[in-house]
Amino acid sequence: MGVEIERKFLIDETKLPTLQNGYTIKQGYIQTIDHTTVRIRVRGQEAFLTIKGKSQGASRLEFEYPIPLNDAEEMLTNLCHASRVEKTRYLIEYEGHTWEVDIFEGSNKGLMIAEIELESEKEVFSLPEWVTKEVTEDIRYFNANLVERPYTSW
Repeated sequence: MGVEIERKFLIDETKLPTLQNGYTIKQGYIQTIDHTTVRIRVRGQEAFLTIKGKSQGASRLEFEYPIPLNDAEEMLTNLCHASRVEKTRYLIEYEGHTWEVDIFEGSNKGLMIAEIELESEKEVFSLPEWVTKEVTEDIRYFNANLVERPYTSW
């Protein structure tokens, strides 16, 4: 069983190092009747189907599978409700951890989030100087919710 343990933070853009080697991500969500999330993601020429369970703190079940790019594009067009999340992701190594920095575009332009995946909820890690407020449990920052209520509408 896959478990994702992830914490999210806002970013102080003025302290962020120069970002390099980013890659674009576009993703949409298939509507479910509970707190399960079904995501279709295209990252460059790769595509994935991801199923995530309800968040419990910083943890939730996560299952991700590669799928054909053409299938993903068709699912994004025909099965995903509302708009898409579009962002560029950068990876930054900091004190033994990889931080994912997402710079959002489209209806979420202006939003920048740093995420760190952990082995356990009790894992100790250092915050880079460019990381500010933690938003792990603020549902407004869940990508699936940014589709329904984009950052630019807050």
